[in-house]
Amino acid sequence: MDAHDRPNRIPWPPILLVLTIVLGIGLQWLVPLPWIYGLAALEATAMGVTMIVAAFAIDIWAAMVFRSHKTTIMPHQASARLVTRGPFRFSRNPIYVGNLMVVAGLGLVLSNLWLLILAPILGIALQKLAITGEERHLEALFDDQWRDYKARVRRWI
Repeated sequence: MDAHDRPNRIPWPPILLVLTIVLGIGLQWLVPLPWIYGLAALEATAMGVTMIVAAFAIDIWAAMVFRSHKTTIMPHQASARLVTRGPFRFSRNPIYVGNLMVVAGLGLVLSNLWLLILAPILGIALQKLAITGEERHLEALFDDQWRDYKARVRRWI
């Protein structure tokens, strides 16, 4: 597969997000971990809900920016334009930051330590399976424009 064609053959990010949540809930059911001492359930729930709401807000914002630039949000389809506005001014991967926030937020809401443990593992998997291919694709399509953007904006936050 040529990097010009598309970033990846498989839409890894939504697959990894769902698998991580299912795995975290399944592990808590099979091998329950005790909750973090000193973190009250109400405080954890409030923090978790805040993270989840913020993640959805970031995702909606990013989707609107993609739409206004007439390019795809689908992680396995070719990009028509390099998007550097909206949340992409702060992170090259704001949707994936949002994915991590959803997993960690659910961990807090559900008092599920497994989800908190799996959140950084999800980040590593996204890096290896999605971001690497996406960055190669964007560089192949947008060359100097991509390199300038990459120099200005961090991959995560």
